[in-house]
Amino acid sequence: MSAAQGLGELSPYLAIERADWAELGKNTQLPLTEKELLNLKSLGDFLDMKEVEEVYLPVSHLLSLHANQTQKLHSAASDFLGERSAKTPFIIGIAGSVAVGKSTVARLLKELMSRWEGTPRVELVTTDGFLYPNAELERRGILDRKGFPESYDRKRLLKFVSDVKSGVESVTAPVYSHLSYDIVDGEFEEVRTPDVLILEGLNVLQPPAIGQELALSDFFDFTIYIDANPNTIEKWYLSRFKQLWTSAFTNPRSYFHPLTKQLNLEQATERANGFWQDINLPNLRENIEPTRSRAKLVMQKGDEHRVQQVLLRKI
Repeated sequence: MSAAQGLGELSPYLAIERADWAELGKNTQLPLTEKELLNLKSLGDFLDMKEVEEVYLPVSHLLSLHANQTQKLHSAASDFLGERSAKTPFIIGIAGSVAVGKSTVARLLKELMSRWEGTPRVELVTTDGFLYPNAELERRGILDRKGFPESYDRKRLLKFVSDVKSGVESVTAPVYSHLSYDIVDGEFEEVRTPDVLILEGLNVLQPPAIGQELALSDFFDFTIYIDANPNTIEKWYLSRFKQLWTSAFTNPRSYFHPLTKQLNLEQATERANGFWQDINLPNLRENIEPTRSRAKLVMQKGDEHRVQQVLLRKI
């Protein structure tokens, strides 16, 4: 273990190499089967039992310890103030670039945490549902900036997380379809008093918007950033696009289906590279990467989505 590389002697992080991190998961039984693991992976992501055992099992254990201790602190504070103690959901924010594997990590941690004692009810919501509908993005002239902070209904997202944190019994979130590339009109996802809520999205660690006092991260109890070299992420992004081109995009209901009639795979890949260079990479550089230092845990990935190092904020 050492100070985080490249962050200088004043780094708030403890850098833990993979081999040392893996030691933390030894002698702990893995509660997932190969079949369950297969169902958790997103297209293009690498994940095997060894990766889960050596990396994500210790992460889930750490999160469960934090969740249980936070609840104990909340109960003690309520007693001190003479209030009736109500269970407060433990909220985890997971941020990172497009194609870096956030969705797989979020689903995996949801399954692992739900099997630890004290956190049986774990809910997962992505911020995609809080994007403005395509029609609204077009009206504002920012459809080509989808995924940038201004493309989200941030007030609605803040209200959702605030209600969950406040213990509102039933809270709903809009649903986003990656097939139609749009919000599903009239469809909602319900969250009912979870022990843990995992919120996954590109910009969940953003500071407050101009004119606002609150940031989404003000409601988080623990934050995670999934990190990788942008050149590596670009390769994952293009690889995933090629897989989608021969699978989901062939569906006539897919937003991108018309392209399959107009372009061959080589032309489509060139178009996808343009999407990366003009939209996703600038968003990563301008908005997502700068929030990395706000995370309590940074998972640094190398090739094939394998985590090489964990940066843990010092307590």
